[in-house]
Amino acid sequence: VTLIGKIMCLALVALALDLVWGYAGILSLGHGLYFALGGYAFGMYLMRQSAGDGIPDFMRFLSWTEVPWFWVGTEYFLWSLVLVVLVPGIIAFIFGFFAFRSKIKGVYFSIITQAMTFAAALLFFRNETGFGGNNGFTGFKTILGLDITSASMRASLCFITALVLLLCFIGLRHLMNKPYGRVLGAIRDSENRLQYLGYRTLWYKLSAWVLSAVIAGIAGALYVPQAGIINPSEMNPVNSIEMAVWVAAGGRGTLIGPLIGAGLINGVKTYFTSAYPEAWLLILGTLFIVVTIFLPKGIIGLFDRFKKERSE
Repeated sequence: VTLIGKIMCLALVALALDLVWGYAGILSLGHGLYFALGGYAFGMYLMRQSAGDGIPDFMRFLSWTEVPWFWVGTEYFLWSLVLVVLVPGIIAFIFGFFAFRSKIKGVYFSIITQAMTFAAALLFFRNETGFGGNNGFTGFKTILGLDITSASMRASLCFITALVLLLCFIGLRHLMNKPYGRVLGAIRDSENRLQYLGYRTLWYKLSAWVLSAVIAGIAGALYVPQAGIINPSEMNPVNSIEMAVWVAAGGRGTLIGPLIGAGLINGVKTYFTSAYPEAWLLILGTLFIVVTIFLPKGIIGLFDRFKKERSE
C-alpha cells in the first residue's frame, strides 16, 4: 500500500510537469524543488508532532532553545497545509515572473531551473538553516494524534493520495479543454504570433507555472508521511530529470500519459534499485534516448499510431 501511495505521489508530480511542458512548452528541470518544498513544509508539522516539547531533536542537538521564526505555527495542521501551498507557490511566482518577463526560453530556462534546484539543495544541506541538514526530517510518529505507522493510517494516506490525484487529473483535464488550455497550446506552438494578436502571454505562463508548482508541492506533502523521510536528496537534479523522463515516456500534453509513464518507470526503478542499484542511471539514460528517438509522442502516441493503423 505504501509503495502504491508513493508512486501515485510521483504520478501527481508528472501531472504537474505536463501542465507546463506538455501544454505550455516550458521544460522545467527543477520541479524536484517544489516537490521537496511541499514535503519540507508538511514535514515541519510532523516533526513538531514527534517532539514532546515542540523542539525537534536535531535542534536540541544544535543547542537551540527555541524554533526559528519560520517554524512558528507549524505545530498546527491547518497552517502546515497552508504552507504546503504557499511556499512552492510564492517561490514559483517570484522565479517565474522575472524569468518570463526577461523572456528566458528553451534550454536556457531549463538550465536555470536545474541550477536553482541545485542551489536550494546546497542550502538545505547546511545544519544552521534549520531543516535538519543532511539527514533532513525523519522519525515521524503521529499525524493528527494518530499513529503514522499503523496499517489503517497507511491505507488512509494511500486513499487520500488517490483522491487528490483523481481530482487534479479531472480538474486539469477540464481546464485544458477551456480557452485557457488552448491559449497555453498556442504559446507552445507560436508565442510571438499570440502576442501579436494582443494576448499577454506572461500571465498565462506564470499562472500555469505557479499552479504546476503548487501541485508538485502537494505531491511532496503527501509523499513525506508515506516515505517516512524528507531530506535534501529530493532536490537532486537527477530527480528532476527523471520527472521529465516520466512525462516524455508517457506522452506530453495528454495528462494520462505522464501518469502511465510515472507508474511504469517507478515500478521498474523499485526493482532495479534493489536488485541492480548501480545499473539504474544507465537504464534511465538509455530509456530517455530510446523515447526521444523512437517514441517522440510517448506511450500514448504509440497507442494512437496503432489505433490509426488498425482503422486503415
